[in-house]
Amino acid sequence: MSTVIEHQVQARLVAAAPRMTVIPSTLHYDTDDPFAVRMTFPGPATLEGVEVCWTFARELLTEGLRDAHGLGDVRVLPYAEGRTALEFHSPEGAAVVHVATDEVRRFLAASAAVVPFGCEHLHLDLDEDLAELMRDVL
Repeated sequence: MSTVIEHQVQARLVAAAPRMTVIPSTLHYDTDDPFAVRMTFPGPATLEGVEVCWTFARELLTEGLRDAHGLGDVRVLPYAEGRTALEFHSPEGAAVVHVATDEVRRFLAASAAVVPFGCEHLHLDLDEDLAELMRDVL
């Protein structure tokens, strides 16, 4: 059975989005995908006008609270006092948002309460995942 945690945050947009400086965003954690977190931005905050969801490693979010982390499409790094910066890069452009570090810590603590850090592998059902992949092959 899946447990889902959703945490509303106010992201302050720094670059590359239409006319919005504060964006109500949502951090998601689902035990069915224990290594990942998602951050969802509402349609009015995006260039396309549709909801956008970025998925990245929970560990990246955790490590980015202390030092700059991330080499690909998502980077997380401490910013000013009490803020964490998240950079999102795509072929269409880049966006940088700042989120209150305390909000990120609360979200991570809630996720760790259901899946402790280092125990993510215990929440994977590899047999079921493999069977699902093979269903289409056979």
